[in-house]
Amino acid sequence: MATRSPFPVIGGLLDAIGQRLAPPPWAVHEAQHRLVLLLNHVLMQEPQAMERLRRQSGRIVEARWRAFQIRLVATPAGLLDLAAPAAAPDLTLSVVDESPWSLAQAALRGEKPAVRIAGDVQFAAEVNWLVDHVRWDLEEDLARLVGDAPAHAAAQAARGAVEALRRFVPRPAAGNRPGFTAAPGAPTAAGSKPA
Repeated sequence: MATRSPFPVIGGLLDAIGQRLAPPPWAVHEAQHRLVLLLNHVLMQEPQAMERLRRQSGRIVEARWRAFQIRLVATPAGLLDLAAPAAAPDLTLSVVDESPWSLAQAALRGEKPAVRIAGDVQFAAEVNWLVDHVRWDLEEDLARLVGDAPAHAAAQAARGAVEALRRFVPRPAAGNRPGFTAAPGAPTAAGSKPA
């Protein structure tokens, strides 16, 4: 007799709680500032990424997931800052999957979440390059705090735990793979609208 996994029930419960509990605006603002600091820390380790952002200076990207959104503007220094709330985004990226559980499973499988893209195609290509090529070297940052050997041991343990979780999380069927999707009526890379 087959047993059902408890994870969809847990995911549904987390969704219900998340919809009822909204963080206060000051907490959202502080979390966004901390995220910008982290992103800039990672970007400063990649000169090519900073150069690409310098070319996009003043452009605004908005990322959305459920009720959460953040607007980031590329600065002349090749870094990011929070955009003014009233500023219109040049590019909007909306995560399609609303379930935190599904997103966590996809992340453990090493997959990108499905994203609906609306706005400037060239700017979207630059953002996609950043997502594909910029990585946080957490082990190096940890080594600055605790030394090389402990940082390497901690990173190895973390990689082992992630690999064990990846083996545990089931893979979706080949036709159900997430990916980037253009918003209905949005221009595609060739400049035409999707059918």
